Amino acid sequence: MPVGWRYQGPFDELPAQQQKGGHSSIKGLAEQLPMNSVESHRVIAWEEVGEEEGTGIVHIAPGCGAEDFALGKEHGLPSIAPLDEMGVFEDGFGWLSGKYVGDVAEPIYADLQKKGILYKVEDYTHRYPVCWRCNSELIFRLVSEWFIKMDELRHQIMDVAKKIQWIPDYGLELELDWLKNMRDWMISKKRYYGLALPIFECPSCGHFDVIGGREELKERAVDGWDKFEGQSPHRPWVDEVKIACSKCGETVSRIPDVGNPWLDAGIVPYSTMGYLEDREHWQKWFPADFITECFPGQFRNWFYSLLAMSTVMENREPFKFLLGHALVKDQYGKDMHKSAGNAIWFDEAAEQMGADVMRWIFAEHNPLTNLNFGFDLGKEVTRKLLTLWNTVSFFTTYANLDGWEPDSDPGEKDLMDHWVLSRLQTTIERCREAMNGYNVAAVVRELETTIDLVSTWYVRRSRRRFWKSSNDSDKSAAYHTLYTVLTTLIRLSAPLLPFLTEELHGAIVREANSDAPISVHLESYPTVNPELKDDALESTMEDIIAVVSLARSVRNEVGIKVRQPLAELKVVINPMQRREAIKPLLAQVSQEINVKTITFADSADELVQYTAKPNLKILGPKLGSKMKQVSMAISGLPSDTVKLFSDGQSVQVEGVTLTADDILVSQEPLRGWAVKEEGGITAALNTDLTDDLRHEGNAREFIHSIQNLRKEMDFDVSDRIQVMVDPSDALIPALEKHRDFICHEILATEFQVTEGLKNASKITINGESAEVVLHRNGHQS
Repeated sequence: MPVGWRYQGPFDELPAQQQKGGHSSIKGLAEQLPMNSVESHRVIAWEEVGEEEGTGIVHIAPGCGAEDFALGKEHGLPSIAPLDEMGVFEDGFGWLSGKYVGDVAEPIYADLQKKGILYKVEDYTHRYPVCWRCNSELIFRLVSEWFIKMDELRHQIMDVAKKIQWIPDYGLELELDWLKNMRDWMISKKRYYGLALPIFECPSCGHFDVIGGREELKERAVDGWDKFEGQSPHRPWVDEVKIACSKCGETVSRIPDVGNPWLDAGIVPYSTMGYLEDREHWQKWFPADFITECFPGQFRNWFYSLLAMSTVMENREPFKFLLGHALVKDQYGKDMHKSAGNAIWFDEAAEQMGADVMRWIFAEHNPLTNLNFGFDLGKEVTRKLLTLWNTVSFFTTYANLDGWEPDSDPGEKDLMDHWVLSRLQTTIERCREAMNGYNVAAVVRELETTIDLVSTWYVRRSRRRFWKSSNDSDKSAAYHTLYTVLTTLIRLSAPLLPFLTEELHGAIVREANSDAPISVHLESYPTVNPELKDDALESTMEDIIAVVSLARSVRNEVGIKVRQPLAELKVVINPMQRREAIKPLLAQVSQEINVKTITFADSADELVQYTAKPNLKILGPKLGSKMKQVSMAISGLPSDTVKLFSDGQSVQVEGVTLTADDILVSQEPLRGWAVKEEGGITAALNTDLTDDLRHEGNAREFIHSIQNLRKEMDFDVSDRIQVMVDPSDALIPALEKHRDFICHEILATEFQVTEGLKNASKITINGESAEVVLHRNGHQS
């Protein structure tokens, strides 16, 4: 084995090399190299070198690489540090001194060739560290630094870390793993700006003093205090002060290093809250209730420094709760960098999508996964928030038309009012629980669900109460209920949407009551009113909404619009208690799904028919010549018999016992019905259309078209109109039979079916055309 061999280096003539020598590492056998008289280099063993690739021998430079340095330290090898802080060769390196490290490759090749020892020059690709800011190549530079010895502290810090609640839970394990394996804490930096380390190292005896504060520094100063007094304790002022070495009395300057910035970050709970000046005040605010930061890296940086400092100072946790989050990427999942052109700056995003939209994006995201941030995501969130805005707009529009005030008669609430107020209490309860657990994403999900329910269910099902002309008790109850719901939702959302909720607070609360708090952020966060809670009603309404959603899905699958009335909806919902509970609310389903009647079935089997055909691959070889006879019999089996196969039973057919494996069973809705099942509920719609149903469907489509024309013509929601229509013959029965219903829906005081209209708008109703002229306030529009 060549381990221990001595060899001559290519730059032994350099003064620095002659002082300290160099070394190589080899694993395995190698050919004997010719040796000259210089034996300052030797071969050592290293597990990281193998025979499988290359020559099995590598050159190491303990002063120029992390692995090299560790190996050199293990073997007691001298380390040569050739570069200054600018990457320029120091004195002692001959013709290399003063040259930048990035410029010397070619001259070195030339020097080796001149000496006659250059074997080969060849480019090869390998991984190399670069600066993430400027993409410049990085170099390893050996320097002396200052450390805090952590062996005696690591277990104490681990005990303190266990007193903290970590989200996610595995955050604690990551922190403990770091503490278990960490080395001593390097606290110094070769920088000019930063925390000036209060370390005074004596050049004569090597002893160092650590100064504990400005008062101690003044007491120990032997020179320069007059230049420092009154200045910030940073460079250059603090470097004016000299002290006497406590061991030999030599005049000593502060070391030039500044502190690792995590020293500053870790001591914040003590340095900013009067720990030394007002202990009672400090105890009132310590420890912090909550901190949050990105997980990658912070286990060995901020979290670590906070824990280390607080363990030393008080041996207790510096915070009670930690939420660690992942990274923000671009919308394609790539790291954002200015150099890559995919960075989105805050000002740009706030201008294009709004600060509240940005807050909502971050708040609703699961912090444990990376967030792919982009403007498309902003559009989606804007759409969600518009639901709240539009619901408030709906309320204020009709409340202003009716002159409604919050202090008016509260009216008599119906089931929908009781339900939405109860559902609101559930939302308050869930939001408060999530907030107390710092689970903001859960708050956002709950608010989005409730806002959607209020808009697409409560307001949708209560619109006629707001539209009707009479200001009766029912309308007042609807106003009071929606006002309560909206003002509560605004307060629940205020911490997450400070600007939008401030605007809505002014529009809905301050507009109605000038004595209300001037800002929503001066309101209290909502609390649950148990008197409004009705869990049974909420559960029942969940079933009602599920039935509606399922029936609407059936309509979509068969391509029948909701404006087309259907004769019947059959529902399967069990047990019987659930069926009985939803009966008082079936009118909501009937109106929402637009069906004439709703009935119940005990089982989904009543809504489908089963058909069977033989499984030829199995029955063919099994039955042989009898196959044709049995096959015809199978095709003629009644639905009830076929269902036995689905239930896993055997059936006698033409004297042959058949099992489920012998039969291919299919299930189809009964003729004229469309069926769908989900979540234990089945909905079946009768899709047969009579002439009366078609006419009513055309009338509803006509209403829809007129309402769109009203919007296009900028009619106010309260405007009464006159309508003249020239329809195709197929539409006349619908318009005549449903004239009163049409007039009521479109606020028409006059409705004429006539011919030869001028300047008419053309509309299409289920493939049939019509021309329409609208008048407002006696004037043609």
